Amino acid sequence: MPLQNRVAPDGALHATPHRGTLMGNRGGRLHDPATRRLLSQGWRSIRWIACTLCFRRRHRDVMGAGYTELFFLDEVTALADGHRPCFECRRADALRFQAAWQTAHALPTPPRASEMDALLHRERRTGRTKRTLRRPLSDLPPGSMIRMGDTPLAVRETGLLPWSFAGYGAQIARPACETLVELLTPPAVVAALQAGYRPLWHASAGPC
Repeated sequence: MPLQNRVAPDGALHATPHRGTLMGNRGGRLHDPATRRLLSQGWRSIRWIACTLCFRRRHRDVMGAGYTELFFLDEVTALADGHRPCFECRRADALRFQAAWQTAHALPTPPRASEMDALLHRERRTGRTKRTLRRPLSDLPPGSMIRMGDTPLAVRETGLLPWSFAGYGAQIARPACETLVELLTPPAVVAALQAGYRPLWHASAGPC
């Protein structure tokens, strides 16, 4: 049976056979290693990261004695849940994200990982509930994730892509009028996207 460690854009964890293209964690173990079932905690620390699936030939017993491995369709999904690139296994991406964050927030020096984590955690949760905002769709850069009704949608330059654990559906047109939408991606991440950070997309999204 699939394990309940696949992450949706709203942060909920599901059991599905679709593995995705990135792995991550929320700072520790969220499961019972004997049963590999989730416990009540949604996270162990505010250090939420998104990692590559393979790094230095390390092998993990998924949902074993260590931290709870979480899987994302792609980086757009991970960013929507408030995860940032890992400075160890995705160092080049993490440095690009850090530089975009610095530009977006007009900081004199690159932000520390702990500083980014603190702001991201304030923006991604209200208690145990996903924090969302209403924003004009026209203000959102590509790589942002929104929700219309029950459907998560990724913003592209020319339209919107319906999200699923299996991949993105066919692109739909943006609404013609000025539309307020429910934004899933934390504002600090949106600012980094506006400042030039380019996330990794699942192949089903097509060429950027």
